Amino acid sequence: MAIFTQQDQFHLQMDHSSYLFHVMANGELGQLYYGPLIHNQAQYPELTHREIHGAMPAWKLDTPDFQPEALKQEYASFGKGDFRGPAYQITAPDGSRISELQYQSYRIENGKQRLANLPSMFDDSQDDAQTLVVTLKDAVTQVTVELNYTIFPHQDVLVRSATFSNQGEQTVTLNRALSGQLDLPDADYDFLQFSGSWARERHAIRTPLRRGIQSIGSLRSASSHQENPGFILARPQTNDDQGSAYGFNLVYSGNFLDQIEVDQFDTTRVLLGINPTEFGWQLTAGAQFQTPEAILSYSDAGLNQLSQQMGACYQHHLVNPQYAQKPRPILINNWEGTYFDFNETKLIAMARQAKDLGIELFVLDDGWFGKRNDDTTSLGDWDVNPQKLPQGMAHLAQQIHDLGMQFGLWYEPEMISLASQLYRDHPDWVIKTPQRQMTPGRNQFVLDMTNPDVVDFLYAKMSAMIDDAHLDYIKWDMNRNITEAYSPTLSTDQQLEFSHRYILGVYQLYARLTHDFPQVLFESCASGGGRFDLGMMYYAPQAWTSDDTDAIERLRIQFGTSYAYPQAMMGAHVSAVPNDQTGRITPIETRAAVAYFGDLGYELDVTRCSAAEKAQIKRQVAFYKHHRELFQQGTFYRLDNPFTGDRNVGSWLVVSADKRHAIAARYQILNQPNPRYSQLKLRGLLPSQRYVVSGRQQPLYGDELMHAGVFIPSLLQTTMGVEESADFSAQVLVLDAVDD
Repeated sequence: MAIFTQQDQFHLQMDHSSYLFHVMANGELGQLYYGPLIHNQAQYPELTHREIHGAMPAWKLDTPDFQPEALKQEYASFGKGDFRGPAYQITAPDGSRISELQYQSYRIENGKQRLANLPSMFDDSQDDAQTLVVTLKDAVTQVTVELNYTIFPHQDVLVRSATFSNQGEQTVTLNRALSGQLDLPDADYDFLQFSGSWARERHAIRTPLRRGIQSIGSLRSASSHQENPGFILARPQTNDDQGSAYGFNLVYSGNFLDQIEVDQFDTTRVLLGINPTEFGWQLTAGAQFQTPEAILSYSDAGLNQLSQQMGACYQHHLVNPQYAQKPRPILINNWEGTYFDFNETKLIAMARQAKDLGIELFVLDDGWFGKRNDDTTSLGDWDVNPQKLPQGMAHLAQQIHDLGMQFGLWYEPEMISLASQLYRDHPDWVIKTPQRQMTPGRNQFVLDMTNPDVVDFLYAKMSAMIDDAHLDYIKWDMNRNITEAYSPTLSTDQQLEFSHRYILGVYQLYARLTHDFPQVLFESCASGGGRFDLGMMYYAPQAWTSDDTDAIERLRIQFGTSYAYPQAMMGAHVSAVPNDQTGRITPIETRAAVAYFGDLGYELDVTRCSAAEKAQIKRQVAFYKHHRELFQQGTFYRLDNPFTGDRNVGSWLVVSADKRHAIAARYQILNQPNPRYSQLKLRGLLPSQRYVVSGRQQPLYGDELMHAGVFIPSLLQTTMGVEESADFSAQVLVLDAVDD
């Protein structure tokens, strides 16, 4: 597959999909086609017909059929006859806001280079990627825009971004600079978004498109718990196993906008990028502005296939190659086991017990620094609390390492407490607007990451601790969103740059640390899933999926997350019951059965577990280690959707690359009296291969397992005449190929 150019026409061919656009008569770019793979040819006359519509402006008097509002466009402007939402808008020195980006040239490059100051896709593995760069120019303002298109053909993924350059002599303002646009010829789609709130992130919500604008986004200076940048447009009949769908995502962690507009002719315009609300960029003479990258992908084989190809692309071309295929350690985090109440003796006891159970990484969470005995103090004072760790962090770390375990620490580097030495020394480093009251969140405030001095301070503190304690892992938290956005380091006319510059500062700190300490595994966190996005995954290849560790809530959270992200990105832990977020009591087998399908960890005090619980944990850890590669890197299939039907059952499956091994799990949320006959139909197996299925006597063929399914018996069990509840139960099935 390759990029073809001829007669001002561009055809980007991937293994199973084609993307076409061309130069229109007015010099701007028009969208022609995005969908299943089609042959390359010199012209596509059936895609370029134009009709005259009444009551609509035309480009010129002698071209009445060239009406911008009726055309599918590639990177649309506003104010020249197209009244739909634009991809960009520039204010010229005279205050005018009209631009015409006309085609100048193109070039094709092999591979995909990383962006300089932003997280981005890459092609270090030489996976046949190609990049097309199309240069456009506005003759009046002398602004040029390079539209960047990279195809990853084997994953059917297209990556888009735009690079603005001011080649004039005066400053212009970018009011809007989105990363990508796609105009589709009809509106017969469902909009699948992943929305929620703290502790119930990324629930799948599916609604038909309607006339007008529908959108999701964030103005929290983070991608947010409430909305996620990833979304899908799917034909109404499309499900996980069949049908057509387009997937979209954004390699960005700040304010974003995903907008779909259905116009009067049922054309669907998709726009995604930095949210233009609270955005403005002073583009001085000779300066450039690079947008984040937008991800597009198409599949006509159902939503499972769409998720799989996008996830495979992230694993090969976004995640740090050092960790992309590397087994992630099984960890224990002390937070829900101790909260702030710990000392070295208690931590070592937990670590020894965890080691005996087979756990590999001990993580010390919040409370190890400053005078941090509750959440009102000490953020920013990243020196060890001598009352809790009198011999220092290096001493604790050495004891953990001597056990044969890895050691990690919790940080919340972007935050500051007013009761801290850092605030007393640098009150100007906190984000606040002059003469306005500061709005607290979780008893804390946010450091100004647009300030290079702040980034340097945090790098010095964190790097010194990494060196001193030989850290193997850092959990990077971010527990509140930004209010009173303002920075004294920015001029008056730059204040709308604040939110983007803030996230650039976060990226800079991440980049310095990951470059200088490649051995450290970073896990991102933002009160759980408040910054679960591809921008973070570039630096931290896994994320704390949610602060909600309840297995039943996690079933929905992880199911929704799987549409846009692979399971290796999901931190998933077993915690104590009653659960701290819901009060629910679930069997430890169920808690593990959900957490297996991610990066497994434990979030409890194992020294307080009963002998029976410890034995169960030991078996769980051994089971996960045996199947770790399959759980973390296997091909993931959604089976029963807990968001649809009776919402009482969920199930999923992972399959090995050679399709000889698989593990499925079925979860019964509430048991039902006198239930219907139930079969779990699997996916992704070899039809002619026989498999041994755990708990079954006779090997079964793959086609039977996929089309007829595995019988699921009634869950209500009777033991010694006593009926035991089967609420919140799980069944895990292991499949191994058997050769005759």
